[in-house]
Formats: sequence, C-alpha cells, structure tokens
Amino acid sequence: MNRGPFRRATVRLVNRDHAFVVVGCGSVGSAALYWLSRMAAPYASVLGLERGAAGNARAGRTAAVAHAGGRDAHAALAGPAHLAWRQVESVSGQRLVTRTGGLVIEDPDVPAVRGTVDRHLAVAARHGIEVEELDAGGLVAGWPQFRPRGGERIVHRPGVAIVDLHRADATHVALARGHGAEIREYAPVRALHDSGRHVEVVTDDEVYRAEHVVVAAGAGTDAVLEGIAAPVPRTVVREQVTRYATPHLIDFSPGRFPVFTWRGAGTFRGLPVHGEVATTLCRPGEPADRSAREAFLAERVPGFAGPELSTATRVASVPADREPVLDTVASGRVGVAAGTDRSPGLVSLAGRILAELACAGTTRHPIADFAIDRPALTRPPAEVEPVPLRSRRWT
Repeated sequence: MNRGPFRRATVRLVNRDHAFVVVGCGSVGSAALYWLSRMAAPYASVLGLERGAAGNARAGRTAAVAHAGGRDAHAALAGPAHLAWRQVESVSGQRLVTRTGGLVIEDPDVPAVRGTVDRHLAVAARHGIEVEELDAGGLVAGWPQFRPRGGERIVHRPGVAIVDLHRADATHVALARGHGAEIREYAPVRALHDSGRHVEVVTDDEVYRAEHVVVAAGAGTDAVLEGIAAPVPRTVVREQVTRYATPHLIDFSPGRFPVFTWRGAGTFRGLPVHGEVATTLCRPGEPADRSAREAFLAERVPGFAGPELSTATRVASVPADREPVLDTVASGRVGVAAGTDRSPGLVSLAGRILAELACAGTTRHPIADFAIDRPALTRPPAEVEPVPLRSRRWT
C-alpha cells in the first residue's frame, strides 16, 4: 500500500571511520583482509563486509598453484604465489599447499593443440621456471598410471602444487581476526561513493567511511563499483567437474600422481586425491556425455576412475579476455579484483597485491597485464579476439 509521505524510509547510520574496508570476503577478499590487517596492525582499522559467510570456498575444493605455465603474466607470478602460501602456512601452522608436480600433455594427432608444449617451454625459459620435456616413454617411466598412445610431447613442472581452498579461506579469515580485523557477515554492500578524500561504503543499515576500499565481490563487483568505474566486459565460462572414488588411493595420492592437463581432441585436467578422498577430473565447456570422460580415462589413465561421487558444472563470470583484473580505480582509493575464479592458485598473492596497492599505492609484482583498462577490456566487443572455450586453463 502506498503510504505517501508517511511511507517508511530506510535509515542508515554513519559508522566510525576505517582505514581499510574489504568488500567481499570470499577467497581473494579474505586473503586481502589478512594481508591488509597484517600490514596495518595495530595502527589502522580493517573491516570486511561479506554478503554471505566469510571464506566461502566449498569444502574439499582443490586448486593447482602455478600450473598456468603457458602464459607469461601468470608465469611471472608463479614464484611469488608459492612464497605467499608458504608465509601463510608459516604464521598459521596450517598445511595448505601440497607439492605434486604438474604435467602438460600434447596429443600429436590433433593439429589444433600443436605448439602447446613449445609455448610452455618458451615461457618457462623466459621466467627461469624449472621444466623438463618428456616423451611418452618418459611419462610412463615417471608415472606408470598413464597409458599414452605414443608420440605425445610432455612438459613436466616439478614446482606445481595443489592448495585446499576451503582451508585456505578459513586460515586467511582467522589470521585477519588475529590481527584485529573486524568482519561483518550477511552485510551486502549496495554502493560506493567517492568523495575525493574518502570512500563511503553503503550497506542496508550503515554507511562506513574508508581511506581505501578493496572490492572482491565476485559477480557483484560491477554493481558495487557503479558510478566509480565502468563495468568490466565479461563472459561466462563453464567447467564440468567430476569426482571419483578411485580404489587405487596410493597410486593417485599427491606423492605419487601429479596435476595434469591432457590436450587432445578434448581437454581434460586431473588432480590427485586431495581434500575429499577422490580424484578430480575437469573438462572445460558445456555439459558433455559421460561416455567421453569414461572413454578418456579408460584409455589413458585407467586407475583414475571409480564410482562417480559427483559431477557438477562450475560456472564463472570472468573478464572478456579470460584474464583476471587486479588494479585500482578512483585515483587509487579503490582496489579491484575480478575474474580470479580462473586463477585460484594466485589467491593469497592477489590478496597481498591488493593490500600493497591500498597501503603503499604500488606493488613490486608485475600486474600490468591485469589492468582494468587493458585494451582487451576497453576496445569495442567486436574487436576483442575470441578465445576458444576449450583452450582455457584453470589454475
């Protein structure tokens, strides 16, 4: 019913000022919250605002660290990403990262994937990353779980590891609280207002003033930044994730079996038993017939499979060029993270970079390729070169 002038209005109270406010306390947001609170404590207050529960990675979710070795921008951050995780483990006493090594396998009979190994080798050489080129015989000698056809080319990266994202999120949140950070859950942010001297953060019932704000709100980032920055052109990517209760646990444990990406007629990415007591097989793209997964595993990695525990479609809204955004807007007062779903191994480092940008206005890490105003995100959509969905990587 319309109550005219007597209609009830929303009253928002202006809360105390904060030096830093983090909007969105998922994986990257909780990492930023920790690194900010560590850098700022005890001289500046840090507040995290999350529309749901803080640190919201699904239990059992595992991601590879520094597996996207075919891209210069990611390879340049491989070492710092490992260091960030080691530092978090050191101060928390928690084991988050397990070294497995990683393989990229190129099927010689598929012209579309030729050059994959050469690209990985070239990127590794430019960034001083330890790699080893193998043939099919070397693959079987090192990991007899595989059954190559013969003629495959393989890149082995010993430094690749896997991280338990659910445990990592909880650890970042706990460490942030230990450094004095305050976290308000179920407090969605509706808008930011930049006054030129500070940023107002508007929630349903309060307005917070901050010197610097970090926005890592996932799919809600553009809505939060309305009026502060132009929307980031986005596309939706999908990945089918299947978990198997393999009966061969010892053969597919992290100490015996690596992360792998097999590039052939289809692209398959596999992870050893970790988090859940199950192996994980991922395939980019729309939902596919189960028979394709089963045929690949039966032919190439026969012991990997077992009773199927679950199959789900992982959906992510990412920048149009499928690379993350790590940058600042509003004259440096607002840090932005977007599209980091595809690079979960960089989570802790991304949080540290955002904290450095907020505290110092700069970072020593090379992030120019992740700028919010890079050409791929500012050209008209017709000028952005499409990236084949099947060629994308999840790190």
